[in-house]
Amino acid sequence: MDNKWDKRFMCLAELVSSWSSCFQENRQVGAVIVKNKRVLTTGYNGASSGIESCKERGVCLRRELNIPSGTRHEICYATHAEQNAIIQAAKLGVCIDGATLYCTHQPCVICAKMIINAGIKRIVYKYGYPDDFAMQLLDEAKVEIEKYED
Repeated sequence: MDNKWDKRFMCLAELVSSWSSCFQENRQVGAVIVKNKRVLTTGYNGASSGIESCKERGVCLRRELNIPSGTRHEICYATHAEQNAIIQAAKLGVCIDGATLYCTHQPCVICAKMIINAGIKRIVYKYGYPDDFAMQLLDEAKVEIEKYED
């Protein structure tokens, strides 16, 4: 896809990230899944349906427990943006096989595994994330991954 479309979809991912229910000072992440220049689903990081978010609780659980970024993903009320976008596709019966994922941040290893198994073939991200193993898995699975440069 040419840079004009990458820019449009990355701008949309950044807008979606503003919907995150995580604290402002924490990572706000947005994801958009696209195929044939059409938006299929979006996702942002936030608490699962029916679960109070950190914003609502007034405290970030990960910060309170002093958990470093890129580790212990399971100790968080939030579902990642990429996970939410993939879950929405499944919930709505939308095929994302062969699609591109635009994400504000490089996926973690858990999201990378979901991306691979969902059949997403390309990832465009803007900001890095401390998870080299995720990049190794994506490379091995031959998922094209590009750091977006405006």
